[in-house]
Amino acid sequence: MLQRPRRGDPVWIWVLHGWEVFSWGLIALVTLITMAGGTPTDRKLGILALTAVLALCYGLVRTRPAGQPAAGYGYLCALVVVLGLLSYLGDGFGVFYTVTLTQFIVFADSPRGAVLFTGLGALAITLGGSLREGGQPDVFLTNTISSLGVWAVAVVMALLTPRALAQRDERAALRAELKSTQLELAEVYQRQGAAEERERLAREIHDTLAQGFASIIVLAAAARSQLAVDVDRSAQQLQSIEQTARENLAEARVLVGAAPRSGVAPGSVAVTLRRTLDRFTEDTGLDVTADLADIDCDRPTRIALLRCTQESLANVRKHAAATTVGVVLAHGPDTVELEITDDGRGFVVEDSHGFGLDGMRKRLAEFGGGLTVTSSLGDGTRILATIPLAPDGQE
Repeated sequence: MLQRPRRGDPVWIWVLHGWEVFSWGLIALVTLITMAGGTPTDRKLGILALTAVLALCYGLVRTRPAGQPAAGYGYLCALVVVLGLLSYLGDGFGVFYTVTLTQFIVFADSPRGAVLFTGLGALAITLGGSLREGGQPDVFLTNTISSLGVWAVAVVMALLTPRALAQRDERAALRAELKSTQLELAEVYQRQGAAEERERLAREIHDTLAQGFASIIVLAAAARSQLAVDVDRSAQQLQSIEQTARENLAEARVLVGAAPRSGVAPGSVAVTLRRTLDRFTEDTGLDVTADLADIDCDRPTRIALLRCTQESLANVRKHAAATTVGVVLAHGPDTVELEITDDGRGFVVEDSHGFGLDGMRKRLAEFGGGLTVTSSLGDGTRILATIPLAPDGQE
């Protein structure tokens, strides 16, 4: 027995169930007309009783839970019998067979069952109508031909219905698969976004907090070693420790979103880099030469250049054992270029896989820029960062 149509079902399924409901309106209308007509009273009572019995059976089967083929076939047996008796009792009641064709399809649980019971219905109205008209062979032949024509239509309907249901199920499966795929993609994007965010935070922490803590450790060790020898120098280093700690606190607030991004002066990136270089000279005592062009660029570019400078200076402090550092900020045709050199011990670039250099490359790549590292043992190091410059340096 077909369940009631639901959203997404093919039009054919809605038509079947709509016709089923409409058929009862026609049955009631024909029955009322017959009751008001000149049909003999005994036949009227018989027609009314048969129609009432059929309606009762229909109500009973419709109130039972879906998925019970026996109940549907029980109703179809009653429908065949009632159609045959109505065709016998009243002229024109054979039309009820045409009206109720969809019920044979709706209440059968297979195309074979629908074809069989529609055939039995055709046979019932043929016998009933022929007997009412006298049962002559020519009458039986005429009624048979008429019934076969209607039955052929019923067979086509019974064969089309499974195809419509298959299409419905296929579409439902496709919708479920699409929804599952969308959920999987959403999870993938979420995991990818989380991984990218973790990588971004790790890079920010390395370039800001970690470098600041490293500076604090170096300054604290230096201040402790010179405390009894050079009090003024130790006091200066303690002041640098305090300043670095304050800057780390500000950066930490930025990372957790508790404060607007700080440490980057608006407009010219040279202002920011100059302050960073002054702090580096003050903390390390190294000779720093700087040629910083007055370049206006947007905030993300200024931050990227600042982080590259901080990372490069941190590497100089920790690894290079250099005596002089050179920093050049220049304006290329369509790019801003930052070059940082030192006269330290150098290293083999191919053997270097540190987080700092990789982080710088990834940060610059986000802007379409690049990082070039040139170094060899005993010959110092050259870092060249390039970033495409936005038109007019707009934010």
